[in-house]
Amino acid sequence: MEAAALQFGRYYEEFEVGAVYKHWPGKTVTEYDDHLFCLLTMNHHPLHLDAHYAGETTDFGRNVVVGNYIYSLLLGMSVPDVSGKAIANLEIESLKHVKPTFHGDTIYGETEVLGKTESKSKDDRGVVHVETRGYKQDGTVVCTFRRKVMVPKRSYGEARGGEQPARPEPKAQ
Repeated sequence: MEAAALQFGRYYEEFEVGAVYKHWPGKTVTEYDDHLFCLLTMNHHPLHLDAHYAGETTDFGRNVVVGNYIYSLLLGMSVPDVSGKAIANLEIESLKHVKPTFHGDTIYGETEVLGKTESKSKDDRGVVHVETRGYKQDGTVVCTFRRKVMVPKRSYGEARGGEQPARPEPKAQ
């Protein structure tokens, strides 16, 4: 008996305008996550790294998680539901950091399909326009962004190996 493959992303035909995909699970942001992202991206602003500075000189009274980490986290959360089969991410139309996030907050995300357009040059793909919203454990929206993703039609996927293209099979022992 063959096990069913877990779906990762969607084909163009599977997107419906108005659909909302609630990404699961959420992610609790730690000080380590925030500091590592800052250091990897060379963002050494003391608002994110220096607790004394943040406590003494900012309106927040504590470190604020760097916004691009929250955006990246939400983008990653959306991959299994939105862009897991994507041919290309074409555009980030807008990115808004709505409210601050702090160490210990848990981020959840959801993505709404705003529109879809078939490719004019290739009949095996289309462009999906989506908006992702990220919010904290209390429901406060912290980040929103809109993007356009080129996704394949089912015919494209089937021609290239289906749900798990290039996956090898284990050799008999």
